[in-house]
Amino acid sequence: MVITPKNSAEYKFINDLLNKLGISSATMTEEELEDIGLSKLLKSVDKTKKASKKSIMQKLK
Repeated sequence: MVITPKNSAEYKFINDLLNKLGISSATMTEEELEDIGLSKLLKSVDKTKKASKKSIMQKLK
């Protein structure tokens, strides 16, 4: 579960609540959030199709 608080007061409230409930939590950087998004995207990609080297090189130009 990813929660993005609106401000520091909301962050403190949520963090305190999770601690009182005995639920572990961690703070993530923007880069870590992007990595999760890319990971989810890669999992949904159709891996049955193959691209030729020529088509890849054209895209890179």
